[in-house]
Amino acid sequence: MFKKSLALVAALTAVSAGLASPASARDQIHIVGSSTVYPFATTVAEQFGKSTSFKTPVIESTGSGGGLKLFCAGVGVEHPDITNSSSGIKKSQVEDCKKNGVTDITAVKIGYDGIVVANSKSAPQMSITRQQIFLATAGMVPNPDGSETLVANPYMKWSDIDKSLPDVKIEILGPPPTSGTRDAFAELAMEGGCKKFKFIADMKKSDGKKYKAVCHGVREDGAYVEAGENDNLIVQKLEANPKAFGVFGFSFLDQNADKIQGSKIDGVDPTFDNIAASSYPVSRPLWFYVKKAHVGTIPGIKEYLAEFTSEKAWGPEGYLSDKGLIPMPEAEREKFRSSTMNLLNNVEEDMK
Repeated sequence: MFKKSLALVAALTAVSAGLASPASARDQIHIVGSSTVYPFATTVAEQFGKSTSFKTPVIESTGSGGGLKLFCAGVGVEHPDITNSSSGIKKSQVEDCKKNGVTDITAVKIGYDGIVVANSKSAPQMSITRQQIFLATAGMVPNPDGSETLVANPYMKWSDIDKSLPDVKIEILGPPPTSGTRDAFAELAMEGGCKKFKFIADMKKSDGKKYKAVCHGVREDGAYVEAGENDNLIVQKLEANPKAFGVFGFSFLDQNADKIQGSKIDGVDPTFDNIAASSYPVSRPLWFYVKKAHVGTIPGIKEYLAEFTSEKAWGPEGYLSDKGLIPMPEAEREKFRSSTMNLLNNVEEDMK
């Protein structure tokens, strides 16, 4: 829908104005991508719209993977200028960009976020390990008989995994494969628990492809429910079903602390201070990516970058920390502010 509507605008505007460059036909920044970064980007966009003469950017929550697909599709008014991501861009995505002429991309780290496993405040708080998270969510798990073999996940209730866990059916509402949160959950939580089993950890050297399939492969028997990119909808479902758990970014927990609670993971609560101190084990950096070919052509991009990287936005006392963003340390903020405003930190160069 985004692409079709923008393509129509581009065609009509280019025809009426006789423009050689379709990108110059648009006077409003368009941003797509991560549902986790969406609230932060929206807040910055609103401040930007109020404090400058530029139009407030249009932002769509498409998921990290969906955003990068739109972003990498080409250069011009029908393609987004910026994409938000809750996981780092992959080499394959950079290659997709290059194939479509998107060759100059600036990476901007904005801060940190934790991934939480949350439930309704009307239920007891869960205390769980990454190993137990893996056993609850994976498609293939070590055989319960203790042999070094893998079997289809037999665990139907949390108490099947460990008697100390609730005697209720495993029901986890989580993000789909297009989500950066799903990627990070698989890498940090599931794989973090998966590699605790030595015979699976050894597999990483002998058969890396199988290791990743086991550690990142989510069960498909109904215990894990793909709940889409709308994290607010997951929160509503957790309120309605106190026995279910949801997987999403810390910022949504922070914004809905009156309704839901985060589980302790490996004995650590998902709090702002614990994530900032790197003691919470399931945390990750957040990013957005800028299409340099559009800077100077689409009005306001540099000014939007200046607003986002200002201390009043992403600093420790900034308005984004009120929304749940965990600020980077001062030196890291300064590094990314400088590289962003100079359009450095090119993703292709970083991958060499």
